[in-house]
Amino acid sequence: MSTQGQDPLAVRAPQAVTVQKEVVGLTPAQQVVLDGAYAVLALVACLLAIYAARHYLFTLHRMFARQRSLYAGIVSAPWPRLAVLVAAHNEEAVIADCISRLLAADYPSDRLLIIPMNDRSTDGTRAIIDRYADNHPALLRPFHRLGGTPGKAAALKEATAIVVREKLADVIVVFDADYLPGPQLLKQLAVPFLDPEVGAVMGRVVPQNTGVNLLTRLLDLERSAGYQVDQQARFSLGAVAQYGGTVGGVRLSALAQVGGWHEQMLAEDTDLTYRLLLRGWRMAYLAHAECHEEVPQNWSVRFRQIGRWAKGHNQAMTKHALGLAVRGPVGWVARLDGLALLGVYAMAPMLLISWVAAVVALLMGGDAIPASLTALLALTMVAACGCLGNFAAFFEVAAAVHLDGHHARLRLMPWLLVGFVVSLVAVSKAAWDGWVLDKLMHRPLIWDKTVRYRRSGREL
Repeated sequence: MSTQGQDPLAVRAPQAVTVQKEVVGLTPAQQVVLDGAYAVLALVACLLAIYAARHYLFTLHRMFARQRSLYAGIVSAPWPRLAVLVAAHNEEAVIADCISRLLAADYPSDRLLIIPMNDRSTDGTRAIIDRYADNHPALLRPFHRLGGTPGKAAALKEATAIVVREKLADVIVVFDADYLPGPQLLKQLAVPFLDPEVGAVMGRVVPQNTGVNLLTRLLDLERSAGYQVDQQARFSLGAVAQYGGTVGGVRLSALAQVGGWHEQMLAEDTDLTYRLLLRGWRMAYLAHAECHEEVPQNWSVRFRQIGRWAKGHNQAMTKHALGLAVRGPVGWVARLDGLALLGVYAMAPMLLISWVAAVVALLMGGDAIPASLTALLALTMVAACGCLGNFAAFFEVAAAVHLDGHHARLRLMPWLLVGFVVSLVAVSKAAWDGWVLDKLMHRPLIWDKTVRYRRSGREL
């Protein structure tokens, strides 16, 4: 056919399109990368869907099912002997309030011993503890640790060894120094140990400094969801009620059976939870056993705190995941939930990896991008916003606010996206540090102390 009288570009345009398609054609190596990106997206989307289903199950069960409250309402019993260990490293700002509250506890004095653990403090913590010991020698026995392995687990190991060696107690109860236990709390925490199958117990943590700023209000929402919904649902469903390291107790015979405190563990509470679980001990969660704490008031402090939690939790995951998957006297509900709980802090770096995979797929896929990719990206983003955030999925937060009767707090829900981003970065950095940099550079695990803000009003 003649082309005279036609625009020359009109003839060459189809050829240009053909050449362009040849240029964007993928090499075998590039196709492998693209297939890998699709596989990562599919894997992460499936994992996030599993976590979303888990959170929905917990929320619906907590909202509409009958809850277990086996140990509430008992006020008279053959109370076990308690040794209350108060973890303190440079805690002069807060420890006096904690000790004063414990001294005022409604618990038989002949079955109670308070042991403030002064762990290498360089401030006035020792002097404060000693003044209380001088005034209450029958109830309070200070433990001053001058050296040794840094960290809470090491201090607990040494203090517990004294309690066991001198046969001072049957159960140890642990508090961090910033906590403010109420008069009935020790009895509430002691009651489950009347059941010989219970190895550990955990109470509910409630922030005390909620009204300081936006961060403290957001952390109050997260704590509420984590305890009011997540922990309660797991306990009621027969899943893993986690011992949280403070506002909790451990039976000394159970602790001895599983090998005591492991001082090399950064998250000694998570580690102990799984060692008890694998040996068949039950853990009880008590929603009515509330204790107030001080939460971070500064974003940098919060960043370091959640990074420490994530690094310690991931350390426990690498230690216990395989054993939980294949052995131990653990029911299938607790086994599946325990594996999901171990992996919760690993989801943040996986989410970031999936976002990189999505960019790779978008850049390399060209016209070949399948329609299903859009659905995978949407599912990843939506499920990410609902499943991460320090165990407190957003719909769990809403349920907890409703159950607590604080409906005005729902106005803060959009701001949880800020906390989500901070947690995402902090947890991902902790994973990189713990799994890569610490190994390559042979860096020891360091306990990063949380900054305190309150000034004690009860010091003697």
